[in-house]
Amino acid sequence: MNGAQSLFKALVDAGLTTCFANPGTSEMQLVYEIGRNDKVRAVLCLQEDVVTGAADGYGRMTGMPAFTLLHVASGFANGIAMLHNAGRANTPLVNVVGANASYHQPNFPEHELINGRITDFTRVVSHWSAEARSASELGELGAQAAALAKTGKLCTIVAPTNRHWDEANPPPAMPEAQGLPRVAGEAVATAAAMLKNGRKTGLVLGNRALHGAALETAAEIAAATGASLLAETFASRYLARGAGRPVIETIPYEFEMGVKFLSGFEQLVFVGAAFPVATFAYRNKPMYKTPADCALFTMASVSEDMDDALARLSQELAAAGAKVPRNGRAAGEAPKGALTAGSIGQSLALLMPENAILVDEAATNGMAIIEATKQAAPHDYLNPLNGGAIGGGLPMALGAAIACPARKVVHLQADGSGMYTVQALWSMARERADVVIVLLKNDAYSILDLELARVRDGAANSRMMALTSLGDPTLDWVSIATGLGVPASRASSAEDFHARFKAALGSKGPQLIECQLPITAEWRALEDYVQKNR
Repeated sequence: MNGAQSLFKALVDAGLTTCFANPGTSEMQLVYEIGRNDKVRAVLCLQEDVVTGAADGYGRMTGMPAFTLLHVASGFANGIAMLHNAGRANTPLVNVVGANASYHQPNFPEHELINGRITDFTRVVSHWSAEARSASELGELGAQAAALAKTGKLCTIVAPTNRHWDEANPPPAMPEAQGLPRVAGEAVATAAAMLKNGRKTGLVLGNRALHGAALETAAEIAAATGASLLAETFASRYLARGAGRPVIETIPYEFEMGVKFLSGFEQLVFVGAAFPVATFAYRNKPMYKTPADCALFTMASVSEDMDDALARLSQELAAAGAKVPRNGRAAGEAPKGALTAGSIGQSLALLMPENAILVDEAATNGMAIIEATKQAAPHDYLNPLNGGAIGGGLPMALGAAIACPARKVVHLQADGSGMYTVQALWSMARERADVVIVLLKNDAYSILDLELARVRDGAANSRMMALTSLGDPTLDWVSIATGLGVPASRASSAEDFHARFKAALGSKGPQLIECQLPITAEWRALEDYVQKNR
């Protein structure tokens, strides 16, 4: 057995059977061994952020890590943006990064740029990282990384090429799962006391608490105590939503909207979610979206047993069986007239099939669509933006489709961020991924128009707007998608979109529908408000 075989045996024995890859020269032994291993499904991606973003989507939907195959320091660096999002979401994931042979690195003049110091890159976005010092250690690190990844950690193995082909021992058995630690009794008691003290309270959920038994238990607790059930701004893992699911409100991303949303709360109890800190600092603005006197308390972190903590909290509050408010089901006729974000939301709410996966990188056109789809058929919701790096939508949709091939993936994609990882369309076509992409096109980085309003005096001039506009030339997404192997069409009205979306849902494989949308009056009003109150 060589080192590559030992590594793959360790990963496969641990249940890791899907590899998203963009290999290079230093990974050819690994490619060869993957080709000889019929237990590993390898998915080729044409850029490293597609690799890492797809692995993120896969891990969020399955709760099991995929593994990536990346080429030396430069390849890993290309995938860091989506790894940053995945790490912030505590997605289970294992990276395998090839490197030049250990004996060759010092003799290569540019080794510092291409091969050397890979661990300097990997440690920035990994919870755990190690470089194999022998072929046998490759298998040992594989078993260790797989075990750690299953607890919600992002792990990276650096594998010099001579460790791939050198003789190795079989890998050790994966360490037994230890389980997540229980939350201290004092933390549960404190949360219970807060929920009983009569103050306006929010129960804020994140990560694994956003679906399954944890969500249902939390909804009963909120109903029994009168607390508001809230979700973190960007759902790490996924959020169960739609008709029949508990009503849960998401804390808005935009700073002013978040401050307004949380203005009445006197205390917030967090389960698997971080405090609502503004993503960016703004001049003369506070760091938190919460009122200054709002008490913030974390009952359970993502590294603790949230299901158990919520069950004990429910018992403490006698909340089991409380009547939970639930989302209704959209009804009515198909929308007519001009194509808008609102009409697209109506169509999705009426047509999305049960058990679909909704991936959201809609950006500035997303609010009306996401609001409407609360009343779609029951579905799971993914948002890739946990770390703030845009461009994760298309790769995440690819990974979700690979993870759940029997489920329809509906992806809302803004035009600007879509161009960051447009290569994901090619992998969708090659893998016959069952994804319907609703491409929301407004020919601008509209979010930056809002951010510019925070710092400018008066109106923006043409030189400023040139750095946020995507016109001249405008992006032709029908041609882009078709050129990458994905059938595409352009919707011209609400009726046209409804018919095209319905037809796309009725067929298998990837499809893209381009939707030219105006920048909404609500968004322009928010820009004006921000500019006047900066």
